[in-house]
Amino acid sequence: MGTYMTQFAYTAQAWAALAKNPEDRAEAFRRLAEKMGGKMLSLHYCLGEYDGVILMEAPDEATVMAILVAAISPGHVKATKTTALITMQQAMNALHKAGGASYHAPKG
Repeated sequence: MGTYMTQFAYTAQAWAALAKNPEDRAEAFRRLAEKMGGKMLSLHYCLGEYDGVILMEAPDEATVMAILVAAISPGHVKATKTTALITMQQAMNALHKAGGASYHAPKG
């Protein structure tokens, strides 16, 4: 399974609803991800451009997309950004593979 990081930003209405009725959104997302074949590793709120970050595992990008579309479809999220994360072992394998390849730059 791959690991993915999704940054998300709530709408002002979502923050107002959470302030009025605090709710553990990590548990809600965890249940959704597991139901759809993924696994939430963690959810953190943060300061800055995005309001939170979710780390999850999923078998493929299509599963990640399905989880996220289901999660944002109620309309309480105004933006997301998802990044596939590479483990150190995967990076080392890629570096070894790249080290054995040759490629020439365009001739100018």
